[in-house]
Amino acid sequence: MQSTTAPIVNIAAYKFISFDDTAEKRPQFQDMCRELDLKGTILLSPEGINLFLAGVRESIDRFLAWLRSDARFADIEVKESYSDEQPFKRMMVKLKREIITMKLPLIQPEKGRAPAVDAKTLKRWLDTGVDDDGKPVVMMDTRNAFEVDVGTFDNTLDYRIRKFSEFPEVVAKHKDELADKTVVTFCTGGIRCEKAAIHMQNIGYERVYQLEGGILKYFEEVGGAHYTGSCFVFDYRTALTPELKPSGEIRCKDCGAVIKGQEEEEPVLIYGKLCKQCAV
Repeated sequence: MQSTTAPIVNIAAYKFISFDDTAEKRPQFQDMCRELDLKGTILLSPEGINLFLAGVRESIDRFLAWLRSDARFADIEVKESYSDEQPFKRMMVKLKREIITMKLPLIQPEKGRAPAVDAKTLKRWLDTGVDDDGKPVVMMDTRNAFEVDVGTFDNTLDYRIRKFSEFPEVVAKHKDELADKTVVTFCTGGIRCEKAAIHMQNIGYERVYQLEGGILKYFEEVGGAHYTGSCFVFDYRTALTPELKPSGEIRCKDCGAVIKGQEEEEPVLIYGKLCKQCAV
């Protein structure tokens, strides 16, 4: 279990929902985060909201109470982790066309989600290799290749995509070979695998699930069973262990290359910086 004694609470959350007043709401989000001294990133889009925020417990709770006072976000689910230091340097509220870019606007998760599997059920499936109907279970990583290299589920399908918008073309090529399998898509927090699973259903995959809450929720509920390595995250911690603690490695935010290794003491805060190769 992760320690809750650290002073900073880190939250990640998203929800697909029609959100046509993003421009009007943006200054309200900015004002609330400024008042509460929160840092991180909030993305507002016609298809919903995606956020990564960090602050002290009281501020996080006040923000969530304010957010949930909007009926559209009353049931938004949040994943939490804790840190000794603020993992973000600034607060940004951005307007986006999609909260996760796939370039397929017909996908509207609020009108019907793909089936989801929770962490405890997935672990049970992976323990035996089959789902409740006896079908072989295959894990499919929907993250970018450099994220996968930091850590992923054992024996996962990794198509080496560089960005999420490449996923639809790649997954279409492998539909026939997965016809008799149960495919579980996953990502860091659930947003990419939710869109991925819906798209896969749309193109004819018959047995596809999304991992509810992504890797971070899996870590929170069952630890690191059937998972090797850490989970890449886009803040100064750069990778979390199954105990939801910083791995000790500092990685480039663009390519995942190790900038500072576990053996070195006092990792510096380098979020926003690039490795030498990406800085060229």
